[in-house]
Amino acid sequence: MADTIYFYAQTDPYAEFSNFAPFGVEMEGTYWRTVEHYFQAMKFYDADYRERIRSASKPKDAKALGMTRAVPLRPDWEEVKDGLMYAAVSRKFRTHAAARDLLLGTGTARIVENAPMDYYWGGGQDGTGLNKLGEILMRVRADLRA
Repeated sequence: MADTIYFYAQTDPYAEFSNFAPFGVEMEGTYWRTVEHYFQAMKFYDADYRERIRSASKPKDAKALGMTRAVPLRPDWEEVKDGLMYAAVSRKFRTHAAARDLLLGTGTARIVENAPMDYYWGGGQDGTGLNKLGEILMRVRADLRA
C-alpha cells in the first residue's frame, strides 16, 4: 500500500473519492446526484437556485453554477462549509458499499486530492495546499472503522 494516495480525475485510480464521482446522497430528505451537487447548492439560501444546481445534469455543471457570485452566497458560508462537506462525504461512504470498501482498503495511507488549482480542498500545484477534502476522507475512514 502506498504511503500517500492521490486522486483527482475521473479516470484516475481512486476516482471514487472525488465529489464528482457518481454516488448519489440523500441529505435532509432530498436526493443529490453527487456530493458536488449538494455542496455547491448549499452555498446559497435561494431555494430556486439550489434546485437549479440539484437538477444540473453533470457535477461540472453544478460546480459552475456554484461558482457564480450573481446570486449571493449565504453569509455563514466560511463557517459552515467544512461541516457540510464532512456530512455529505460521510453519507456517501455510509451509503455506497463499493466506495466504502475502497476507502477502508486504503489502510493508513495519507489521502490527497491532487487538485493543482485548489489550495483549500486539495494539495495545490506544489503540495502546500490544506488538503481539506483528503483530511475529511481520512476522518470518515477512521469513523467507519470505529
